[in-house]
Amino acid sequence: MSMRGGGGHGRVGGRDVESQRARNADAPKVEHLLRRIGELFTPHRTKLTVTIILVLISAALSVAPPLLTKQLFDRGLFPPDRQPNVPVLVTLVVIMVMLWVVSAGLGVWQTYLTATVGNNVMGSLRMRLFSHLQSMELAFFTKTKTGIIQSRLQNDVGGVADVLSNTISSVIGNTVTVIAALVSMIILSWQMTIVAVILLPVLVFTQRRVGQVRARIATKTQESLSDMTAITQETLSVSGILLAKSFNQQPAEIARYGAENRNQIGLQVRQQMSGQWFFAMVGIFLSVIPAVIYLVAAWLITHSVPVTAGTIVAFTTVQARVTFPLMGLLRVALDLQTSQALFARIFEYLDLHPAIVDKPDAGAVNESLVGEVEFRDVVFRYPDAGQDTTPTLRTVSFAIKPGQYAAFVGPSGAGKTTVSYLIPRFHDVEGGHVVFAGDDVRDLSQDSLVRNIGIVSQETYLFHATIAENLRYAKPDATDAELEGAARAANIHDTITTFPLGYDTVVGERGYRLSGGEKQRVAIARVLLKDPPVLILDEATSALDTISERIVQAALDEASRGRTTIAIAHRLSTVIGADVIFVVQDGEIVETGTHADLLARGGEYSRLFAEQSSILS
Repeated sequence: MSMRGGGGHGRVGGRDVESQRARNADAPKVEHLLRRIGELFTPHRTKLTVTIILVLISAALSVAPPLLTKQLFDRGLFPPDRQPNVPVLVTLVVIMVMLWVVSAGLGVWQTYLTATVGNNVMGSLRMRLFSHLQSMELAFFTKTKTGIIQSRLQNDVGGVADVLSNTISSVIGNTVTVIAALVSMIILSWQMTIVAVILLPVLVFTQRRVGQVRARIATKTQESLSDMTAITQETLSVSGILLAKSFNQQPAEIARYGAENRNQIGLQVRQQMSGQWFFAMVGIFLSVIPAVIYLVAAWLITHSVPVTAGTIVAFTTVQARVTFPLMGLLRVALDLQTSQALFARIFEYLDLHPAIVDKPDAGAVNESLVGEVEFRDVVFRYPDAGQDTTPTLRTVSFAIKPGQYAAFVGPSGAGKTTVSYLIPRFHDVEGGHVVFAGDDVRDLSQDSLVRNIGIVSQETYLFHATIAENLRYAKPDATDAELEGAARAANIHDTITTFPLGYDTVVGERGYRLSGGEKQRVAIARVLLKDPPVLILDEATSALDTISERIVQAALDEASRGRTTIAIAHRLSTVIGADVIFVVQDGEIVETGTHADLLARGGEYSRLFAEQSSILS
C-alpha cells in the first residue's frame, strides 16, 4: 500500500515538475512577446515621454486633495480654539479647486496623446500585417481561408486597440497614484496602513491565475471569430450566394453560421465572466476597509495613540482614492495577459517568411531579350503535396522565341496551368530552371519580371468599382484616350458605350453585372493597357459560349499581335493557328509541333482533336 501511495505522490510531483518546466519555458516567450510589443511604441518616444510626465504630474496632484482635507478639518473646520478659521478654509478650498482644474486639463491633454499614440501604433501594426501578407507567395493564399486572413487584420488587431491606447498611461498613472497614496497613508498612520494592505498579495496572486484563464479563452474566442468571418466571406459573397441558392442550401448555411455564433456567444460570456468574481471580491475588500479603519482608529485612540478626526477622514479618503487606481492596475494586468494571445496571433503572421523573395543582387529583365521563355529540365510539385507524391511537372523542357504564339494543350490536371504559374514566378521550381529573357527567374527582381508579363485567366477578377477604375488598375495614370484605345483593341468599347454611364458603370462584386464575355474583354483591355511584351492566356475562353468565345478570341488574337503569347488551352480549336503547340500529359511534354504537324503524326494531339471534333459535330 505504501508503495502505491509513494507512486501516487511521485506522479503528482512529476506533474508539478512538468508544469514548472512548462512555465519556465514559456517565460522567455512572454518576455520576447512583451519586448516586441514595446518596440511598437519606439517611433513615438517624444509623445510617450510627454505622456509619462503628464501622468506623473496628474498622479501626484491626485493625492494632494486628501492631504489638504486633513488640514481643512484640523486647521480650518476644527482648529484647537474650536472656531472655524475662515481664511484658512478659503485658502485650502481655492487650492483644491485649482488642483482639480489643472488635473482635468492635464487629463484631456493626456487622453489626446494616448489616443494619438495608440491609434497610430494600431494603424502601423495593421499596415505592417497587410504589407507582409502582400509579400506572401501564392501557395499561402491557396491553403488559407480569406476570412481567416481578414479576421487577423480586423478582429485581432482591433482586439488590442484599447491595450495599445490606454495601457501606458493607465499603468504609469495608476502605479504612481497607488504608490503616492500608500506613502500618504503611511505618513498619516502606519498602523492603519498595515490593515489596509494586508490582503493585497492575495489579490495579486489571484489576478495572475484569472489572467491565465482569460488568455486561454481569448485565444479560443479569436479562433471562433476567424471561423465566423470565414463563413461570412464564403457564404455572403456573390459566388457563395449563387451556390447556396442553386442547391437550396440556405438553411444549412444558416445552421452552420448559427452553430458558430452560439459558440462565439458562449466564449464571449465566459470571457466577460472570467474575473468577475475576482473583481467582486476586490470590490468587497476595498469597500469594507474604511469600516475596519474606524475600528482600528478607535482601538488606537483607546491605547493612547494620537489620532485626530482629520487624520481618520484623510486616511479613509486616500484609501478610497486607491480603490479605482488599484482596480485599474488589476484590470490592465488582466487585459495584458488576455491581449498577449491576440498579439501572439498577429506576430504569428508577421513571422511568416515568404517562400519567394528577391535575391540581394536580383537584377532587371534584359530588355533586348524580352520575349524569350525557356524551361530547362523543370521539376515542380506544389508545396503542400508532400515529397512522396509524383511531381506535377517532371523534367519539362521547351523554348519559346520572341513574338511566337505558343500553346499548351492536354487533358485536365496534366500541368498546363502550372507552367503559366512558374513563368511569372508565382512558385519556385524544385529542380531545373525557368529562364526569362536569358536569365533564371530567380535571379530577376519580381517587380521587373511581372512588369513584363500580362496574364488573362479563366476566372476573371474585377473589383466592385467602375469599368474605368478596373482598367486603370493596370496603369493608374492612363488617360481616357488610352482607356478607349485598350477597350477598342479588346473589342469591348462599343459595348461600354451602350451602358448609361459608359466607363463610369459600376461592374458589381467580381464583375457580376457584366456577362462572362464582357468581363473577359474588360480583363483583356486591362492587360492591353499594361502593354506587356509577354502575354499568358490561361484558358481565357473555356467558360464562354460559342458566340462570346468568338468575340473574345478575336480580342485575344489582337492582343497577342506583336508579343510573345503563351496560351493554356482546353479547346484545341482556339490554338489551331499557334506557331508551336506543346502537348502536356502527366506532367511531361509528349509532343511538340504545329497543328498540321501534330495531326499528321497521329499521336496524343491527334486523338484529343478527334475527340473534340466528334463532340462538336
